[in-house]
Amino acid sequence: MNQLISRLTRPALATLLALFGCGWTARAVDAQALLPYTLPLDEERLTATGLTLAQEAAQLAQFQQYDEALARIQLAAQLAPQDPQILTLLGSLHLQVGDSAAAVAALENAKAINSDDPVIWFSLGSAYFSEAKYLQAANALEKGVSLEPGNSGAHFDLGNAYYKLNRYEKAIDQYETAVSYNEQFWPAINNIGLVLYEMGKLEPAIEQWERSLEVADEEPEPTLAIAAARYAANINRPAAIESATAALERDSRYADLDFLEDNLWGNRLLSATEAMFGTPGLQDVLSGL
Repeated sequence: MNQLISRLTRPALATLLALFGCGWTARAVDAQALLPYTLPLDEERLTATGLTLAQEAAQLAQFQQYDEALARIQLAAQLAPQDPQILTLLGSLHLQVGDSAAAVAALENAKAINSDDPVIWFSLGSAYFSEAKYLQAANALEKGVSLEPGNSGAHFDLGNAYYKLNRYEKAIDQYETAVSYNEQFWPAINNIGLVLYEMGKLEPAIEQWERSLEVADEEPEPTLAIAAARYAANINRPAAIESATAALERDSRYADLDFLEDNLWGNRLLSATEAMFGTPGLQDVLSGL
C-alpha cells in the first residue's frame, strides 16, 4: 500500500483521496459522532478564573480554613501555572497543612518565574526550615532580606536558621536587627536568651528573658525559661517552681518538652526544664494539666 501511494502523482493522489472521501463518507460521520467536542481554550479567561480562585483561597486562609483554601489554590495553579503569586500562596498553604516538601516545590517554581520578590524568598526560607534544611533556609532568607531589609519577621526567621546551624553570634545579630525594626517583637528578644543559655551564659540569658517580659509581661515562655535556668543553677528554687507553675497555668502546652523543642529550646535548657518538672511540686501541677 505504501509503495503504491508513493508512485502516484500529486493529481492522482488528490483523486485517490477524493475517492476515499466519497467512499467512506458514512463511516467518517460515524467516527466524528464519537469524538467529544472540545471548547477552545481562552488563556486570559483561564488566568482570570485562577486569580478569582486565588482570592477565595486567601480569604479562606484568613479564617484558617486551610483545606478548603488549598483545594482552590491548587485549581488556580492549574489554570494560571505561570503566576508567581498564586504559586507562592500555594506553597504557603502547603506549609500550613504540614506538607513542607510540596511547599518547597511550589515556591521553587515561583522563584524561577520571579526571583525579585522578597515574599517568595521569605516563604521559601520557612519551607526549607520546616524541612530541617537550615542552610538552604538561611540562604533563601539572606536573599530575601537583601531585597527587603526592613522586614523584622524575616530577620527573626534568619536568626532561627543561624541558631539551628550553631552560628550563635550571627543568630543574635539577626534577632537584634529584628528588634531594631520592631521594639515590641518579644519573641526575638526571648530567642536571644535561648541562644545565650546554650552558650553557657546564664545571667545574660536571664537578662534577655526579663527584657522580653518588659515588652510582654504575660507571656509564659520567658517566665518558664527563667524558672528553669534558676532552678538548674540552684537559685531560690521554691520561687522558680512558683514561677514555673504560673507559666504552665497560663499555657499548658509548655508542659510538653517536644513543644518546647519545636520552639527552639536547646538541649541545655531542655535538660534543666526536665529536671525541674521532676520535682514533686511541679509533678502535681503537670498531672492536673
